[in-house]
Amino acid sequence: MEALGQRHRALYKGAAAPPWKETYRRRCVERLKNSRAKLLDRYRQAGENMHCNARAALLVQEVMEEEWQALQSVNASLPSLRRKEALSQVLEDPDELAVLEEIQQELISQEQLTIEEYERSLQFDQECLNAMLDSLDTGNKIICPLCKRNNLTVMSHLVLCQCGLYISTQGMTEQKLRSLLEDSVTEHSNQCLHNPEFSITSGMEGEANLLMSCPVCDSWTVLI
Repeated sequence: MEALGQRHRALYKGAAAPPWKETYRRRCVERLKNSRAKLLDRYRQAGENMHCNARAALLVQEVMEEEWQALQSVNASLPSLRRKEALSQVLEDPDELAVLEEIQQELISQEQLTIEEYERSLQFDQECLNAMLDSLDTGNKIICPLCKRNNLTVMSHLVLCQCGLYISTQGMTEQKLRSLLEDSVTEHSNQCLHNPEFSITSGMEGEANLLMSCPVCDSWTVLI
């Protein structure tokens, strides 16, 4: 396969690019940008059972085939892509095949960067969540679940943080809040492997509430 790719690139190097190249490439890149959520959904569903390259190549192939069909619908000179037929099978010109390979490799690289960025974000969130849980276990000041940096100030009528978190409460104590956070995170972890997310939401009367939610299991809980 690699020898074939090198031969394609060698042939393409001295030839003019096909007229559809830039339009097709631009449309594929744009579709990939709009497919980020779809890629991450597949990544979460597949877990660690599928290698990163396979996940990216699978989505890239789908995007390239869909965009080829869209381009072919307005450009009758392009060969049609029949059902269950690979895009590389409808093109016979080595130069055009080399262009396809070039675009595919560019898109796969973009997909891998997206997944790597998401994995770094997950790792950071896990480290922050662990730090917050450690602070709950040791009885130290409670780390803000929103910014994951500052300690919360807990009063009977108020919970606040330097990051801007400001929630009115009644009869709140550090022990109550510590137990509430710990129990909620533990309950979620028993049902879902993904880290929960924390955010501020407005209640019926406009008051601020601390919300714990998860985009994977689609759960949410108003904590305070």
